[in-house]
Amino acid sequence: MTTHTAVQSGFADLIDLWAPVRQLGTGFEFCEGPIWHPQEQHLLFSDMPGDVRRRWDKNGVREVRRPANKCNGMTYDAALDLIVCEHATSSLVRERPDGRREVIASHFEGMELNSPNDVVVKSDGSIYFSDPWYGRMPVFGVERPRQLGFQGVYRIPPEGGAPQLLVDRYLFDQPNGLCFCPTEDRLFVNDTVQHNIRVFEIKADGRLGPGRIFATGIVGPEPGVPDGMKCDAQGNIWVTGPGGVWVYSIKGELIGKLRVPELVGNLTWGGPDWRTLFLTASHSLYAVETKVGPRLEPYMKASNAGAGRSSHGRDAAERPTPDVVPAASVSANGTKKAASGYQLDPSRCALIIQDMQNDVVMEGGAFASSGSPEHCRQQNAIANGSRLAQAARARGIPVIHVWFIVEAGAPGVTMNAPLFEGLADAKALVRGTWGAAPVPGLEAQGGDHIVEKQRMSAWEGTRLETVLRALGRDIVIVTGAWTNMSIEHTARTGADKGYFMVVPEDACSTMNAEWHAASVNYALQNVCVVTDVAAVIAATSAAGH
Repeated sequence: MTTHTAVQSGFADLIDLWAPVRQLGTGFEFCEGPIWHPQEQHLLFSDMPGDVRRRWDKNGVREVRRPANKCNGMTYDAALDLIVCEHATSSLVRERPDGRREVIASHFEGMELNSPNDVVVKSDGSIYFSDPWYGRMPVFGVERPRQLGFQGVYRIPPEGGAPQLLVDRYLFDQPNGLCFCPTEDRLFVNDTVQHNIRVFEIKADGRLGPGRIFATGIVGPEPGVPDGMKCDAQGNIWVTGPGGVWVYSIKGELIGKLRVPELVGNLTWGGPDWRTLFLTASHSLYAVETKVGPRLEPYMKASNAGAGRSSHGRDAAERPTPDVVPAASVSANGTKKAASGYQLDPSRCALIIQDMQNDVVMEGGAFASSGSPEHCRQQNAIANGSRLAQAARARGIPVIHVWFIVEAGAPGVTMNAPLFEGLADAKALVRGTWGAAPVPGLEAQGGDHIVEKQRMSAWEGTRLETVLRALGRDIVIVTGAWTNMSIEHTARTGADKGYFMVVPEDACSTMNAEWHAASVNYALQNVCVVTDVAAVIAATSAAGH
């Protein structure tokens, strides 16, 4: 019998089913709020009944703050200031490294918050937190009357200000753990009393759209309830529950259960490679190794400089830490990538920038309503592509711009597919128009090559192969739009022709994150090396020296 329970076979891809759950410390009253420091390589966690904050590192556990205002959930912002939910003060506070303390939120509509419980920081700097009333109960807080008559979920804008109530006042009994999906366009919130998880679309202004039930029935004969919750890099949701931690796919399907000896209150990823899952249980701190890392949060982008040894005694330098993206298998948006460390000979490489034209990926373009401009921004595809192009030129790698260009009325374009019919109907990509022009930042430079096409693949009916053969290039790096159409078609055909195809997925985009991930994780894995811009730059630089 395995240590952990696989409800679906895919659970074994996330964690070894026999992985030991190691006890790192015990003898506490009730542990909560674990958070890993990416530079100093230590874990902070709270003990609410004991009113103490503790730290775990390679030397063991020690106290760092007493009293601690019965703090609960904690995280870091992008500057590595500690954001803390305090039960005793009903406040959300920021603690700076120099000891300064700033109250971020304490009241709503002139009344005290209940007791901020869990907190997450979005990439734009906005802060989301839950506010049940556990901190006004004995033991876990300071017993006192409630001023608000409801339990809400709130947002603090990037510039600060009063809390914004994001949900209906009476939707939740006790909102608790929360987390973003990898693309940060959805927020998950669980309810300890209702034993469920809800998911909300995040609007452009940061507020929430209507929610829906994501998972329900998180209840059983063993101790444990929905409390702490995290999202991994693939979009799976890990939530505390009966017997340990329950894991749901992005579709809301239960795929497995992580077994823990005590009731688990919260969890977080850490360690030099972000593959160690730390678990705060009733009286103990535990850790277990996973095969997947976390959704990339802003604080995780801080340098790992100065990292020491891991909890297993392995030197951090021996373990891959490319930025902080979990090593070798997934990126921040859940796409699978090749392991870093490979080399690419610049004298054999060519870089394609495909369909990065105003009509395709810019607001105001013919296809803007498809969602492509938003996903292009989420991917930072233009800036990433520009950075790669600059590095390529510096290494003598030719840059080839492939543009979809038609004449007015689209003569000669066969209307044999919805894509081409839509092109004609939208009067898109007409030569000489703004829509056909390259996006700002990815214009052709002196020495670059330009190839025009009228099909999805960059090879079909074009002079691309003539250019590549003349330049003596057989490694083709493909970037641009759209991932599941032009990029995928070009990579497939290139592989069939005998070229070595490389796709840095963060320099590509399409209509939405789901389509992008599906193309990258399934179709492209079989025909090319899926990687990212940083890895390609490093690979061509290493080979060049």
